[in-house]
Amino acid sequence: MRIDKMLANLGFGSRKEVKKLLKDGAVTVNDKAVKDPKQHVDPEKDVVMLNGAVIEYKEFVYLMMNKPPGVLSATEDTRDETVIDLLQLEDQVYEPFPVGRLDKDTEGLLLITNDGQLAHRLLSPKKHVPKTYFAVIEGEVTEEDAAAFRKGVTLDDGYHTKPGELKILKSGLMSDIELTITEGKFHQVKRMFQAVGKRVVYLKRLTMGPLKLDETLELGEYRELTDEEIEMLMEYQP
Repeated sequence: MRIDKMLANLGFGSRKEVKKLLKDGAVTVNDKAVKDPKQHVDPEKDVVMLNGAVIEYKEFVYLMMNKPPGVLSATEDTRDETVIDLLQLEDQVYEPFPVGRLDKDTEGLLLITNDGQLAHRLLSPKKHVPKTYFAVIEGEVTEEDAAAFRKGVTLDDGYHTKPGELKILKSGLMSDIELTITEGKFHQVKRMFQAVGKRVVYLKRLTMGPLKLDETLELGEYRELTDEEIEMLMEYQP
C-alpha cells in the first residue's frame, strides 16, 4: 500500500496534508525517513512511525458500544445523531457500521465494525443468533406469557415469531424480565409484548451471540473488542 494512502486512511489528514508530513521528514519506515508519497509499505511487516510514534494499521475494527437512548443505529442521518457520530475520528476513518439495529429509544449492546463478512454471519436469518434483552414491562408478566413466548406469538401484521425464552425477574404492576430471541423483526420485543396485552417501557440489549455487554461502559461509551471476544465471534456457531 502507498504510504500516503495508508496515512490518509488512518485519518492523519488529506493526501495533501500527508504529503506535507512526508516532506517535513515526520514519517519513517523501518527507522529511515520517507519523503516519497508513492513509496509502498507492508503494514503487516514494516514499522511505520510518525513523529517518533509507531502507527498501527488494521484492516478491521471491532467496537462494542453501550448505545444510549435517542441515538440512531445508522451510519448517517440528516436530523438525528447516529452511533457513528459518537465515535472518535480515529475509529470513524475505518468506515464502520452498526451490526443490526437497536430502536432509537433502546439502549445496550451494539457491535460496530467494518467486517462485512462477520456482520452478515451474525445477521443472517438462517443462523438464528440469540440476542438477550432486559426489559421493564407495564403490567404483570405471568407464566402464561412465558408459555406463549415459548411457542411464538402472532404479531400485529400476522407474522408468527420463532420461540422466545422469557425469564420473569420480578412480576407486578411493573415487571422486570429477560427475553432471548433468535430473530430481529422491526420493534420485535415491543410487538411480542403487545401481542400478550402488555407494554415495554424500558429496553436494553445485554447479549448478541457469545458477546456480552461490558457493564463498565457508561451509556454512549465504547471500546475495542478484546482478542478473546473477536476470536469468540469468529468461531461462533449458534
